Amino acid sequence: MKQINLSPRMLATALLLLLGVIIAAVPKNTTTPYKLDAVQILDELKSGTQYLEPEQVAQMLVEKDPYLQLIDIRSQAEFEKFSLPGAVNVPFDNILAADYTELFDQDTKINVFYGNGTTQANEAWMLLRQLGYENINVLRGGLNYWAEVIMNPTPPSGVNSNDDIARYNFRIGASQALGGGAQQTGNDAKASSPAAKPAGPKPGGKKKKVAGGCS
Repeated sequence: MKQINLSPRMLATALLLLLGVIIAAVPKNTTTPYKLDAVQILDELKSGTQYLEPEQVAQMLVEKDPYLQLIDIRSQAEFEKFSLPGAVNVPFDNILAADYTELFDQDTKINVFYGNGTTQANEAWMLLRQLGYENINVLRGGLNYWAEVIMNPTPPSGVNSNDDIARYNFRIGASQALGGGAQQTGNDAKASSPAAKPAGPKPGGKKKKVAGGCS
């Protein structure tokens, strides 16, 4: 299949169109003033600062980091079949319900949205950032990528840097700690060097309060 390369201008236009569709689908907001406009949201999207890497989240789970709050935006049926440890279920269709205002409107925990992939989690992130919520992030790649790199990591092949080997060793350790199927053998990687600890995020300072509730 021929790969299509988009110029930065075309990519920015596509992101704006996607954002416009999402905003248009949101019920008219009569209680909570919007804090960010489309251009501000686009700037944050292009920077990618909303993402947390699977290794970061895995490290926080292994260490039982009290600041981590995983939010599963899939349906209740999918959530009951499988979810990440300690996650709470907020189906995407209910993301703006007033019941969840307290969950999002706080500056103690780091909320991390995830779905099967990344698209819907990013949509949830965009909606809540538009309303001014902070301390919200997206698990890069969602559960599909999580299963690939954390629960069943692929051994490095050929000549690899020490960073690659350390990353693989960390993934193996995280997989075993979190109940994955990965098993390390003597041939998987070079002598087990200490697993590098991905730097986990820390809660930011006080954030702007969001007036009223979401409906």
